[in-house]
Amino acid sequence: MRQNIFIFLAMGIVLLFGLNLLTGSVQIPFADVVDILFNRFDGKESWRYIVLENRLPQTLTSMLCGASLAVCGLMLQTAFRNPLAGPDVFGISSGAGLGVALVMLLLGGSVSISTFTVSGFFAILTAAFIGAIGVTALILFLSTLVRNSILLLIVGIMVGYVSSSVVSLLNFFATEDGVKSYMVWGMGNFGGVPMNHMPLFASLCLAGVVASFFLVKPLNILLLGPQYAESLGISTRQMRNILLVVVGLLTAVTTAFCGPVSFIGLAIPHVSRLLFRTENHQTLLPGTVLSGALIALLCNFICYLPGESGIIPLNAVTPLIGAPVIIYVILKRR
Repeated sequence: MRQNIFIFLAMGIVLLFGLNLLTGSVQIPFADVVDILFNRFDGKESWRYIVLENRLPQTLTSMLCGASLAVCGLMLQTAFRNPLAGPDVFGISSGAGLGVALVMLLLGGSVSISTFTVSGFFAILTAAFIGAIGVTALILFLSTLVRNSILLLIVGIMVGYVSSSVVSLLNFFATEDGVKSYMVWGMGNFGGVPMNHMPLFASLCLAGVVASFFLVKPLNILLLGPQYAESLGISTRQMRNILLVVVGLLTAVTTAFCGPVSFIGLAIPHVSRLLFRTENHQTLLPGTVLSGALIALLCNFICYLPGESGIIPLNAVTPLIGAPVIIYVILKRR
């Protein structure tokens, strides 16, 4: 039964991968897309550019980002034994947003250090990464002071509120253009990774996802409670800190490149639990990776369905899929 679900998810990913390559404001025949991918195309050069430099990296980004955020949500929900834990709950996404806000709203889109200046895309990318890593480091430091996982979760929420408050103040004093640019970034977008940056983005995402597979056994033990885990010789605090490092890396990378993508990290682990009907991470973790990639591809496909009429913001689509799942889980658990 579970093997059939894995096959279904894999087939869905392949189907949506192809649909994402075919969908956009420019209609390109399926046969031409295949020829472009296999370097057999001798037609319009603009079509080659659209497929290889726009649609292909965007499709790969959506898969990697969806899988990464879904894994983050699963590990946080297991470690903190809270079904509503997610990357954004800990304020990591808010930290990235704060870094971008400082660059866009306060520094005018560029950062100058002595004779070295970073501007545009690289400034935003660097600021988001530093902001997310900074909040992760703060949470790790606080974890040495706070022993209780629930209290640490509340601390993370408060850090997120503080970051959001500072962003609101920056928005109040910023220019109209700065506010508009920040709002566009905050809507999320899988098109923020050009093909020349894909090796770096893919390497970091895959490193984090692979690292999570080495945590399968400790995560399964944590399901039985912290006292049982300690009795088996597993340090729950050390385990929690390792988990936060992996989550911080994945969230920082995905948010820096794609903006704050909502609901995927929160909802996809529950989708996997509903599909596989198990809490065993040997099945649940790979299922969550595939489910995250599938749902992210679906969201990206929906964003480009209007064609020539425009692109739907990503964070206008993800809640339509994620929010009903969370509501169902809450009602089911009463």
